[in-house]
Parts: sequence; structure tokens; C-alpha cells
Amino acid sequence: MLPTEGHVADNRSHVQLKDTAEKQNSQLLVVGGSFGLREFAQIRYDAQKIRKRLDPSLAAKVNEKKQSVILEEEYEKLKEINLDEWKNIRGPRPWEDSKEYQKQQHRNLSKTD
Repeated sequence: MLPTEGHVADNRSHVQLKDTAEKQNSQLLVVGGSFGLREFAQIRYDAQKIRKRLDPSLAAKVNEKKQSVILEEEYEKLKEINLDEWKNIRGPRPWEDSKEYQKQQHRNLSKTD
């Protein structure tokens, strides 16, 4: 049985309606996805702002007016330290056993004292 002209027209209109519905769904997905992504990104940036707020003690150190006072305090601390008698102690390498290396360093220090 051959399809009639009306049957072919119905099939075409059905395909066109299906294509239109798919296009609308994809457009809705793109627009809705962009709004959703914007909201999630905003939550992320808000959380970062909350985490980056300075502790009040650190805020005083960042304040430019108080920095000169802090620098003077640090200079006074450094003046009290005797820098002529310091020893350069090498830390363990990643492939070395740190506990064994520390024991060796303590032995070397006790020999030189």
C-alpha cells in the first residue's frame, strides 16, 4: 500500500514538531544551565570572601599606619639575638630518613660542643 499525500504531510509535520521541541529543550537547557552555573559560582566566590577575611590581630599588622611600629618591634627583637654564634643545620632530604638524620645531627652537635 502506497502512502497517501495526507499521510506524508502528517509525518513531515510530526517530524517538524519533534525538531522544534528538541530545539526548545536544548535552548532551555542552555539558558537554565547558565543561570545555575552563575548561582554556583557566586556561592563559591562568597565562600572564598568569608575565608579570606583577616583575623583582627593580622589586620593590625596589615594596617600601613601600624607597620612602622611593628618593624621597630621586630628590629628590637633582632638586636637582642646574637647572630655571631648561630649554626647552619641542614635539614633532611626527602629520600633520607628524618629521624635517623636528626640523631646524626644531635651526635655531631654534641661532639663539637
